[in-house]
Amino acid sequence: MSDKSAGFSDDLINWARGLCMGAADIVPGVSGGTMALILGHYQRLVTAISHVDSTLLGLVRRGDFPEAARYLDLRFLLGLLVGIATGIVGLASLMNYLLENQQGYTYAVFFGLILGSSYLVARRLKQWNATCIALLIVGTLAAWQICRLTPTQAELTPLSAFLAATVAICAMILPGISGAFVLLLMGLYHPITGLIKDLPRLEFTMQGLLIIGSFGCGCLVGLLAFSHVLKWLLAHRHDPTMAFLVGLMFGSLYKIWPFQRATEATAQLPFKEQVYEHLWPTASSVSLPLVAVLAIAALIATLALERIGSRLASN
Repeated sequence: MSDKSAGFSDDLINWARGLCMGAADIVPGVSGGTMALILGHYQRLVTAISHVDSTLLGLVRRGDFPEAARYLDLRFLLGLLVGIATGIVGLASLMNYLLENQQGYTYAVFFGLILGSSYLVARRLKQWNATCIALLIVGTLAAWQICRLTPTQAELTPLSAFLAATVAICAMILPGISGAFVLLLMGLYHPITGLIKDLPRLEFTMQGLLIIGSFGCGCLVGLLAFSHVLKWLLAHRHDPTMAFLVGLMFGSLYKIWPFQRATEATAQLPFKEQVYEHLWPTASSVSLPLVAVLAIAALIATLALERIGSRLASN
């Protein structure tokens, strides 16, 4: 195979990875970072983002754009970004339909997927010790507690949008925590998405544009700052960091428990504004056998895909 065809196949793989990340970001409680871990490009993604630094700026100032692109891993990032956009735009309607009409079974698939991926990530640790086990427990409890929080209401201002974005974008690249869910907890999800949805219809104000601009700046600042921290942790404290990330994934399973129903007070509200209560399987109208089959199938598929990927990488 020629270098050109190999490069194109890599582009397709990165596009598919981004597609999965975009689809995951639509699901409440599932993070694009989780998909990046499952698909094996998480550390590469964090490293690429962290390369937006003084070295990159120096290369750009000198006009050495090819080297700047290689340093940034630009082709990889562009493939992911196109895939993420495709996943969000192309699969949004399907995912919304599934979540609104087949929520329990959709969650069952993601439940099995995250269980399988948690095992795969945990297997990458070179050695389990007391520190790793403690961080696994801390990560699990932290994600579980975050998922149990009740959304609040907050005033949307340029400052609150900036601060919320810096936190939400960090959550978005962490496995197990959804950035959209963090915004929902802060009471800013619906106001911000409402402003963004109005843009294509040219229905906006200067204040709205200022808020959107502040939100974008917050995303950029949070992403660049946090990626450097993550890169250092993965390079110097790999096993404890991965153990904590596995804990976050375990804790997030609470959010996508297949047996849920909207509370009586919110049952008549639009889907995204509903609050859900967890049920025992026997108290839910969702079929337990079908949930079990879907979750187990997703878990097996995750393990099989990882094995196929490992074989392809070794050839």
